[in-house]
Amino acid sequence: MTVVTGHVRTFYQLLFNTGLVSIINFTVWFAVTFWTYLQTRSVFATGVISGIFLVLTALTGIWFGSLVDGHRKKTVLQGSALASLALYAAALGVYLAVPGDAFHDPADARLWGFVLLLMFGVIAGNIRTIALPTLVTLLIDADRRDRANGLVGTVSGASFLVTSVISGVLVAFDGMRSVLLLALGVLALSVVHLAFVGVPERETPHDEAAAAPGVDLRGTLRIIGGVAGLPALIVFSMFNNFLGGVFMALADAYGLSLVSVQAWGLLWGVLSTGFIVGGLLVARTGLGARPVRLLLLINVVLWMVILIFPLWASIIPMAIGMYLYMTLVPYAEAAEQTILQRVVPYERQGRVFGLAQSAEQAASPLTAFLVSPITQFVFIPFMSDGGAGADAIGSWFGTGPARGIALVFVLTGIIGVIATTLAMLSRPYRSLSGRVAEENPVTVSA
Repeated sequence: MTVVTGHVRTFYQLLFNTGLVSIINFTVWFAVTFWTYLQTRSVFATGVISGIFLVLTALTGIWFGSLVDGHRKKTVLQGSALASLALYAAALGVYLAVPGDAFHDPADARLWGFVLLLMFGVIAGNIRTIALPTLVTLLIDADRRDRANGLVGTVSGASFLVTSVISGVLVAFDGMRSVLLLALGVLALSVVHLAFVGVPERETPHDEAAAAPGVDLRGTLRIIGGVAGLPALIVFSMFNNFLGGVFMALADAYGLSLVSVQAWGLLWGVLSTGFIVGGLLVARTGLGARPVRLLLLINVVLWMVILIFPLWASIIPMAIGMYLYMTLVPYAEAAEQTILQRVVPYERQGRVFGLAQSAEQAASPLTAFLVSPITQFVFIPFMSDGGAGADAIGSWFGTGPARGIALVFVLTGIIGVIATTLAMLSRPYRSLSGRVAEENPVTVSA
């Protein structure tokens, strides 16, 4: 098979189109969360929405990956947008038909029917998230794919930055109606735009085993197992996300213990630019010849950040640490994508990316559900006045609920540094690093 070259302009158009759809999908997600809380004043209800999103993401990744591998890429992109468009249209019909008072009751089935339609519409957009790395393989020369992966991270960061602002303004202005009307308009525009973008498609692969139709989980696992060190990389990513759930669960509570809610919201907007900066840096510098080594070194730094900034009960080290964290995350994500693009056959990349997404997404919510009660009932009393931790280290570490959360961060960082260091010394790391360095770039048919 031959390498597809000269399609950089097509990649940029697809990146723009996907970024536009991602912005609107995440705007819907943020908006329905804000709106549901304003309607019900139920923290439990908003937590359920987050749980629905994470669970659906974990359950659908493998299936979505099989759709990406089994169909033309342009068809998959259009199908994703049309599915979201149909679900949002149905949700708008429910929103206009149901009396407004029904949405005030967090136990009303009509509220949850409306929420589920929106969540399925958002989840349908995840097909594009899985397809995009395979499009990098299809359209970008092998020696430039790491930089293209950086641009993907930049678009993701920009989407995250603007969606919370857009959704907040729209919900305050007109509830969910204006959000859904905007979503329908943008998705229709994306479908029309993509219709005029020519996407070169692959030929039917000669390797029927590599291109078996359907989900074919067993075949995908066989491909992963056939690459020395790749199963360990996916397990390592799951473990990282498992620990990362600690940060996801406690960052807001810790930040709000240091500053006002207005200051915290503004700070998040500033910190989110780190994703954009990090992605642009990857696009400019690339990842070098040893992306596996870079991935693990980046993880060491990330866990050191989590370990160090809580040592001071101040928003300044937290802001600096989080900005560095967010700037480095695109390097880690681009490195993982580049590794998979290098060692996984093109015909299987959608399913492998989907499997990795499912495995990694399944880990974070598990930790989030576990760490919150453990922090509340173990670490906060431990570091409060009269607790054993407060008596032992309170004189220099500080005492109180915020320091209990800080201690969880410190311990998580220590575990992360140890685990990543052990991974760097392991045989699977050496095997995968050598395979990535020696492997000829994965090629695709024109």
